[in-house]
Amino acid sequence: MFPNLTNALDFQSKGLVLRAERQRVIASNIANADTPGYSGRDFDFKKAMAEATSGPTIALAPPSSGTPADGTTNSRHIPLTPIEGSSIGDNSKLGYTIQTQPAMDGNSVDLDRERANFVDNSVRYEATLRFINGSSRTILSAIQGQ
Repeated sequence: MFPNLTNALDFQSKGLVLRAERQRVIASNIANADTPGYSGRDFDFKKAMAEATSGPTIALAPPSSGTPADGTTNSRHIPLTPIEGSSIGDNSKLGYTIQTQPAMDGNSVDLDRERANFVDNSVRYEATLRFINGSSRTILSAIQGQ
C-alpha cells in the first residue's frame, strides 16, 4: 500500500534531480558563452527521464572523440561536475547543442536560446517542487486523519 502512495513522489523526485542537472548544464553553457571554441552541452530530458524511471543508466548522445569526460575541450573551459545523486553522473553522456548562429571563434552557445531554456527549466523545476510539496501535504493530512 505504501509504495502505491510514494510512486508519484519517486517519479517527481527523479524529475527534480534531472531538472537540477539540466539547470547546471545550461548555466555552464551561459558561463562559457564567450569562451572561444566552446561547444554547448545539453541532454534530452524526455529520454533521460524515461531511463531514470526504467533503469540505472541513461543513453544519451556521446561527445565527439577526444573530448574529456568533464565536458571541456580547452583548459580555459569551466568543467561540468555532476550533482550528487544525479543519473547523468557521467558528463560524457551529455550531448552537444545544435549551433544556430555561426561564430567566428567556434563557440556554439546561443545566449538567447540558453536564457529561454534556463527560464523554461526554472519554471518546470518550480512546478515539480510544488507538486512534491502538495503530495507530501496530502499524505501527511491523510496520516493525521484530517
